[in-house]
Amino acid sequence: MALLEIKNIEKYYGNKSSLTKAIDDISFSVEAGEFVAIMGASGSGKTTLLNCVSTIDRVTAGHILLDGTDVTKLKGKALGQFRRDKLGFIFQDFNLLDTLTAYENIALALSVQRRPVRQIDEAVNTIARQLGITDVLQKYPYQMSGGQKQRVASARAVVTEPKLVLADEPTGALDSKSARLLLDRFHYLNREHGATILMVTHDSFTASCASRVLFIKDGKIFNEISRGDDSRKRFFDKIIDVVSLLGGDVSDAL
Repeated sequence: MALLEIKNIEKYYGNKSSLTKAIDDISFSVEAGEFVAIMGASGSGKTTLLNCVSTIDRVTAGHILLDGTDVTKLKGKALGQFRRDKLGFIFQDFNLLDTLTAYENIALALSVQRRPVRQIDEAVNTIARQLGITDVLQKYPYQMSGGQKQRVASARAVVTEPKLVLADEPTGALDSKSARLLLDRFHYLNREHGATILMVTHDSFTASCASRVLFIKDGKIFNEISRGDDSRKRFFDKIIDVVSLLGGDVSDAL
């Protein structure tokens, strides 16, 4: 069953004298429990697409349905509640609050939902164990490594058990070891928690973690490949093949 349905969406920027079409009639769906990556060169529209799904940006035309709700029609308090209850966000620059500890950053998402204190404590400690960050719960962001901060951000994104986790270049600010650790945790969240993940990335290795990859070019879907029974190495090779067809420098995608 489709959890997310993107129906003929378009996004324009500018005015009549200078109009840019960032998204050009894109349609696709994501099943519950799926892990989908979106790839494309800078300016291809992939981040704009993610911003529209996340309700950070509004579509010019078309519809986005998540769990049966047309998010393009939500406004005000209803939109805020939808973001709070249905979505989890993981950003490249972590977006942790510097004045809060890791524990407090994760707990904040639950506090906003007015969960009982005991339930918050149990949920935070459980997800911290699962993501291997129990040793940094009482640390502030400036006391953590990039990998630790990104895992804290991931914990914050999934602790509320959202319908959809949106990740924007989650490994972009990490070294290779931290990136691999984070991707292992993504696999865990997807496999063990059934988290549905939609991730934008320019990195082919990161994309090879997904079960399906959509390639965006000039605001349109250029290609789509599924991993199926392929090994990760074989899927990675297929991704590289498509990246080369896109006309991008393969070295930029590694």
